[in-house]
Amino acid sequence: MQRVCAAPSLTCKLWHDIIDESDQLWRRQCLLVRAVCQREVDSDRGNGLSWKVTLVRNYTRSCLKKDWLRGRYSYVRSAEELSGRKMAPLDAETWGEILQAELDR
Repeated sequence: MQRVCAAPSLTCKLWHDIIDESDQLWRRQCLLVRAVCQREVDSDRGNGLSWKVTLVRNYTRSCLKKDWLRGRYSYVRSAEELSGRKMAPLDAETWGEILQAELDR
């Protein structure tokens, strides 16, 4: 017996709307990013940006910063090793943290 879904597009739209409007969902994810990019997240929130916009603005930056701080790029021999990786602008304070982590290794 074949089962037919009455309105798959309506279900998808409903889920999209629930996720899009769920401030609690975006906040929870954004706080994970804040663990790595506290200054950036606090600045965006202080400027009145929503949790969703703050997360979108800082997610790639937090992944990149985490990788740098973990030493993933400590022994890069050429620019080709970085090609294809997502990069994001980092502020001077973040570069200071990264350089200090490198010195501490």
